[in-house]
Amino acid sequence: MTDDPETERLTTQQAAERLGVKPETVYAYVSRGLLRRHRSGHGRGSTFDAAEVDGLSRRSGRRSAPVGPQHAPLVTGVTLIEDDRCYYRGVDSSALALRHGYEEVAHWLWTGELVPGTRFDAPAGQVAAARAAVEALPATRTAEDRLHAATVAASAGDPLRSDLTPATVHATARALVATLVEAHPLVGPPPPDGAPLAGRLWPRLTARPASDAGLRALDAALVLLLDHDMAVSTLAARVAATARAHPYAVTLAGLGALDGPLHGAAAAPAHRMVREALERDATGDGAAAVVGARLREGARVPGVGHLLYTGDDPRATTLFALLEDVPGAGPAVGAARRIVAAAGRHRPTFGNVDLALAALSVGCGMESEAGQVVFAVARTSGWVAHALEEYAEPAMRLRPSGRYRGPRPPRPVP
Repeated sequence: MTDDPETERLTTQQAAERLGVKPETVYAYVSRGLLRRHRSGHGRGSTFDAAEVDGLSRRSGRRSAPVGPQHAPLVTGVTLIEDDRCYYRGVDSSALALRHGYEEVAHWLWTGELVPGTRFDAPAGQVAAARAAVEALPATRTAEDRLHAATVAASAGDPLRSDLTPATVHATARALVATLVEAHPLVGPPPPDGAPLAGRLWPRLTARPASDAGLRALDAALVLLLDHDMAVSTLAARVAATARAHPYAVTLAGLGALDGPLHGAAAAPAHRMVREALERDATGDGAAAVVGARLREGARVPGVGHLLYTGDDPRATTLFALLEDVPGAGPAVGAARRIVAAAGRHRPTFGNVDLALAALSVGCGMESEAGQVVFAVARTSGWVAHALEEYAEPAMRLRPSGRYRGPRPPRPVP
């Protein structure tokens, strides 16, 4: 029997890889009547119907074996997630968040050197250009739009942006992170001169005066969100870095992937859910009502559970504990805990860092997109840490090959 040109054909080796078995096992499947072997069009060897192979794979419960170096786990020395803990260069991220400020931890993550009192500052011209770019956006702009515009403006004003030597990348990143913060308009009292990054970010997120406990919680949130292994935005950033994209372009790649409801944008729906639960509490069990409404709509409950943790999200545990001391945040923290209890009424679950961010933003009078801003500002330093690793690797190494599933050539020109 010859191959049908309309059907995707697999060689014996390809069929074995897709089934996750040895080539000898493929022929055993043939002898048992589980697969049909076809004579190749060249008269040598055998081919197999890809759909038939995939059907056997589903029936047998086997998973396709990954092939090629591009499918191997990326080796990194930045973050380890293990036993429901998150570690930066082997140090517990929660312990770092309780002891050091965001700028200190970010600089340490890049350089291995912890410098107390580290501050990230940006040239006045760069900040002015970023603010002008943000102000020029239409009224329908989102927080992500502002971050994109500020990054592009900062990049356009940096003629040395393609210098990828580590010291220059460090300086570029410090200025970019500061620019992302200061490009946002003030809505509260201006921060004092020399304030840490969290102190400069606070009055751009809420009109409420900053308390010491509130600043500690915001600074800790920045540290806890600095990196999280190979999240999709980090992978996007590393792919850009493997092509030797400069740090601004790496950040734009990360921001593009971050702006999704299953990643950085998950904090906004969690914020709205916590706020709605508080509003409903006056008339009944607000938490159960909002959870039930989302389940009836067939939607996931934002801020609950996590792919990488089986117990608690350690970042959320740390942030919730800090929020207990923040003036005015108690009701939001209580609503968040009741949401977790309602969502876990029939199955074990836990609140993740998006829910903790929602408790922070609702409890401190911030807008719904505040959590995404905190997430993006924090994670920019993590993307830079991964870019620095990638710049030291062979260029273009993250270039996988696609597994073609279309009609086999040659085909007539349509």
